[in-house]
Amino acid sequence: MTAFYIPLGEGRFAATPHTRGPWNPAHQHAGPPAALLGRALERCEPRDGMLLARLTFEILRPVPVDEVDVAARVLRPGRSVQLLEGELTAGGEPVMTVRAWRVKAADAPARGGDDGPPARPAEATPPPPLEGFGYGDAVELRFAAGSWYETGPATVWTRLRVAVVEGEEPTGLQRLLAVADSGNGVSGELPLDQWLYINPELTVHMLREPRGEWICLDAATAITPGGAGLASSVLSDEAGMVARGAQSLLVMPR
Repeated sequence: MTAFYIPLGEGRFAATPHTRGPWNPAHQHAGPPAALLGRALERCEPRDGMLLARLTFEILRPVPVDEVDVAARVLRPGRSVQLLEGELTAGGEPVMTVRAWRVKAADAPARGGDDGPPARPAEATPPPPLEGFGYGDAVELRFAAGSWYETGPATVWTRLRVAVVEGEEPTGLQRLLAVADSGNGVSGELPLDQWLYINPELTVHMLREPRGEWICLDAATAITPGGAGLASSVLSDEAGMVARGAQSLLVMPR
């Protein structure tokens, strides 16, 4: 198997073991289903010259490593601004939804850029030894700062080792969404073997479509006693920043 999903026709897909996440091997990491929903939005009444500018994913319940159905529609049509929504179901029940604003691409000079991401290390970083963590082997990681075994902010280059859908080259958006949900994992402020910091949502604000196969994730997590956690990320390709991501976190002992 060389993909997160095998297409079954009519919007149905079979999840492969590559989708298995770090918290429970029976549940998918949220990155692959986010990428699958992003694919559905890209194919929903596409229009030249428009960009998916903001995507908010609601993770209603754990996504099983099983067959899923995906659908998308235009909720609010418009010539310059559109609101799209998509839904991923398993066993007839919705497990993840997305709402996304699609806007007309800006005809304006570049402003407010950054200095670009750090250099990509030459060697890959092995995933943590978590039982059944298929996603960890499906995505190559190269830490430029931090590591799996250090708490605190981290900067990591990522590259998909498998396709999102079998037989298809992933788009830049799909590559980004497949790893955007990893911000809380790479920048954890608490030991992974003692604490859970699970996100019920993911929001990504896009500046442009990523180019190339590498996505850099520069992430940091903040946790407030008596409150919630927040993981924030800057996502870049080799030319510079392409998006910002954020995840609200449920933080609790294992």
